[in-house]
Amino acid sequence: MDSLNILIAEDNPKDFEFLEQLLSGWNEAVEITRAPNGKVALELGLAQANPLVISDIQMPEMNGIDFAKRLWEKQPEARIVFWSQFKDEMYVRALAKIVPPETVYGYILKSSPRERIAAAIHTVLIDEQCWIAPEVRKVQGRAGHSLTALSDIEYEALLDISLGLTDNLIAQRRYLSRRGVQSRLNSLYSKLALDQEQFHTDKVGDSFNLRNRAVAVSLARGLINAFEMESEEKEFQEWFQHFQRTQKQKR
Repeated sequence: MDSLNILIAEDNPKDFEFLEQLLSGWNEAVEITRAPNGKVALELGLAQANPLVISDIQMPEMNGIDFAKRLWEKQPEARIVFWSQFKDEMYVRALAKIVPPETVYGYILKSSPRERIAAAIHTVLIDEQCWIAPEVRKVQGRAGHSLTALSDIEYEALLDISLGLTDNLIAQRRYLSRRGVQSRLNSLYSKLALDQEQFHTDKVGDSFNLRNRAVAVSLARGLINAFEMESEEKEFQEWFQHFQRTQKQKR
């Protein structure tokens, strides 16, 4: 019987060791390849036929979502189990956009019992059936509901205010008018149900700042997190430096 070649994309040595021990208890013969980041995982995955993958989501060089997107573009038959300590809505939202039709994949939390993790991995990689953790299914429901799910432009607006951009800077970056920026922000506030909250108090003028409140609610929902905002900050800085050079040339 040929051994199964399973690629594990995991930058944390202890988490990799846990998975290695878990797979060693299978009845099937397993050969394990480790990738310490998403970039290496992509190179190894593309070199395999019908790759079987267990992937963390938060990784250096390339996160698990981007890795899976690029691998599936070339090999849509690849079976991937995402295992993460996060069930953030931003990841569930991003994942829903990249899974090819008829593709088998899984999403299990690292905090799950050992037996559940083993069952999830075996179900996806061996039995060829999807497995989504119950906690993640709840987030999927919210992310897919028309009244609460953010559109791409609303999510874009959320990123901009999370970066601290003013209306003028958002208008410049997104090629919008000031009115267009406000329209996007109002739509974002509505989706986050901020227009339904009680903002006014007994003190005149003492109310919530809608921008700050939107960021706070989004953090609680998992629509943004510090790890992913680091890459958003880098992307913004690249744009801003180009924007400043352009403004100087116009003077």
